[in-house]
Amino acid sequence: MKEILAEIITIGDEILYGQITDTNAQWMSAELDQIGVNVLRSTTIGDNEKQMLTAFREAEARVDLVLMTGGLGPTNDDITMPTLAKYFDCAIVQNLEVHEHVRHFFESQGIPFNESNKKQSLVPENAKILPNELGTAPVTWFERNGKIFVSMPGVPYEMKNILHASVLPKIQEYFNTPFIHHRIIKTVGIGESFLAEKIKDWEENLPSNIALAYLPSVGQVKLRLTAKGDNENELIEAVQAQIDSILPIAQKYIFGYDKISLEEAIGDLLTKRNKSIAFAESCSGGYLQHKITQVRGSSKFFQGGIVPYHNELKINLLGVKKETIEQYGAVSEECVIEMANRVREKFNADIGAASSGVAGPDGGTEEKPVGTIWIAYADGKQTVTKKLQLTQNRMLNIELTEISVLNLVRKSLTL
Repeated sequence: MKEILAEIITIGDEILYGQITDTNAQWMSAELDQIGVNVLRSTTIGDNEKQMLTAFREAEARVDLVLMTGGLGPTNDDITMPTLAKYFDCAIVQNLEVHEHVRHFFESQGIPFNESNKKQSLVPENAKILPNELGTAPVTWFERNGKIFVSMPGVPYEMKNILHASVLPKIQEYFNTPFIHHRIIKTVGIGESFLAEKIKDWEENLPSNIALAYLPSVGQVKLRLTAKGDNENELIEAVQAQIDSILPIAQKYIFGYDKISLEEAIGDLLTKRNKSIAFAESCSGGYLQHKITQVRGSSKFFQGGIVPYHNELKINLLGVKKETIEQYGAVSEECVIEMANRVREKFNADIGAASSGVAGPDGGTEEKPVGTIWIAYADGKQTVTKKLQLTQNRMLNIELTEISVLNLVRKSLTL
């Protein structure tokens, strides 16, 4: 099976200047991946003929498919069409079909069809024209020596419609692309290197048609399994077999698969257990509650929460004993135990979870430096605590605290 390689070229000075964020390349890469095309490189260049011609030559030498966006407007700085005509050594001519499409597009909206608009009907004569139902910029398809070039407008909603309606089907037909199947195993509570060591033997015994990638993020590591072949059902079964075989090794770190978030996984777990939860957050400042309420249907399991940032509120509003804070401090195991139990009672929840610590960048001491965080879980039958020693970065500490609290809930519920 031949591997199909692609390159994405984004054209536009405004992207290089940072005036516009290029979201097209990422989106196109994901769509190409779904049909078994591997994106080898993504390049951004300005509206400059020399740069464009160099980029075209280099891309044609290394890949089978080149997808371009941008530079197709009616103004003088939009030079993609004449540059493509020069690259493919052909004349640029007026295309009557494109001309009528552009004219109708404007006149149907009561907008005069002027000379500047007519420029968009000028296209390289050896290009195939694909429809652009949502705009006026022409879409061109070039074939040469088994290689394909496609030029599309940079407006995201136009490009996405064109890709789905015309370009992807033609790519699949032209290259007879393979099936590709992804599954993502999501883990929490273990670092990338430790996870790699733990699953080393499993990884070394993966079938040759299944590739593994480690995708670390804040507090989590994703394992992406990718299988390619001619039979989709066989790929699905083969990947599932590998997921089944990793469970005895790493199940205690796995919280879900594919697109599910940690917050969604905890919500599902609480819903299945018919349990409700409430949070008392100090150092994380309500971030945990912000994240959990992003979950659709969170009202089924989330009772509410409190952010007793100052000690007076921990005592007067939440009900933590004054003596506890005076003797042990707010950043202590004793304090978060009371916070978790009191918030559970106040909100009539099955579970209470709490955090208190020194998020930074100031406020640390020799005994409790920046990054010292205590978290707790309480359900009336058991109370579980954990001390975290995190970083010097305030926002990172808040994010890691949120993840750690949710992971503590997950582990406590699955014991």
